[in-house]
Amino acid sequence: MLSMAGIPGLLFLLFFLFLCTVGQVSPYGAYWKPTWPAYRLPVVLPESTLNLSKPDFRAEAKLEVTSPCGPQCHKGTPLPTYEEAKQYLSYETLYANGSRTETQVGIYVLSNGRERAQHQDSESPGKSRRKRQIYGYDSRFSIFGKDFLLNYPFSTSVKLSTGCTGTLVAEKHVLTAAHCIHDGKTYVKGTQKLRVGFLKPKFKDGGRGANDSNSAIPEKMKFQWIRVKRTHVPKGWIKGNANDIGMDYDYALLELKKPHKRKFMQIGVSPPAKQLPGGRIHFSGYDNDRPGNLVYRFCDVKDETYDLLYQQCDAQPGASGSGVYVRMWKRQQQKWERKIIGIFSGHQWVDMNGSPQDFNVAVRITPLKYAQICYWIKGNYLDCREG
Repeated sequence: MLSMAGIPGLLFLLFFLFLCTVGQVSPYGAYWKPTWPAYRLPVVLPESTLNLSKPDFRAEAKLEVTSPCGPQCHKGTPLPTYEEAKQYLSYETLYANGSRTETQVGIYVLSNGRERAQHQDSESPGKSRRKRQIYGYDSRFSIFGKDFLLNYPFSTSVKLSTGCTGTLVAEKHVLTAAHCIHDGKTYVKGTQKLRVGFLKPKFKDGGRGANDSNSAIPEKMKFQWIRVKRTHVPKGWIKGNANDIGMDYDYALLELKKPHKRKFMQIGVSPPAKQLPGGRIHFSGYDNDRPGNLVYRFCDVKDETYDLLYQQCDAQPGASGSGVYVRMWKRQQQKWERKIIGIFSGHQWVDMNGSPQDFNVAVRITPLKYAQICYWIKGNYLDCREG
């Protein structure tokens, strides 16, 4: 049975503390495996939908987002109220014909479970400082050859026509960063005719160069494009003021006009960094300094807040929107499984005790974000009870 979670401030905090303890796994024992935690998940459901005027598509696509608000800044922000959490998780939907709607949501909890709708509102982004997002030796790997590019997990990475990266998360759905299609005030140019590109060999099987595994020259690839039917962007990102963009909500879901017929990656709730295998994350994207190449990287998480992961994975603009994933043990099915636990957002400058330091930032998939994204994909909260 579901009940409305009208939660006052103190209970709200207790719910959050409870949530943080659910499914914790202790790394003891000779045969310990990094295991996906079990979370009791909330339910995010539409309550009302309003038609909005057609937007203009004037914004220039920005392939990275900068913000001076670092880990301590985010950790120090006040906890939002329950009503604020509902506002942040309400969302805007843009359709291929240019029409759009705004949907208000309700947050519900199971009567025998407790959830915490804890979100942090980031501070306003500052002026962009041009700097390569490379830390020391460039540790990125370009992925060549269809034997890799067309195989899981690399095959789940796709390119957006606005220049960013996305990840296949269902038969017709792509997860990406919100700033790839919306700048906080309006949609970027080209979003009304947004397309998703799938990297494929230029030659069909059996054709010239298709199976020449001994060739020293990497097989040439091309993009096959599928149009986007509609997009969902949370109102936590769209606040009507480009100087008031919340980094915590830099994610969006795209629905394709037809199925892509590839294996996709499941989404999952982001575990604490200390539970990640080796404290490390992975992602692949289409960095703009390597045109046409899919670029893979992995690195350690340096810090985290409830909504963000701070790391120094080498990356360039164009990788924004990549799905950040890890591979952990799925106890119920007794198998290893990769899941997307975040969306790579981009570059942040942080003032660390008067000394500027820069990080690359990923938005974590929290229990509430999982419930929202899962409902966008499946349209039924009963299919979104396991993260």
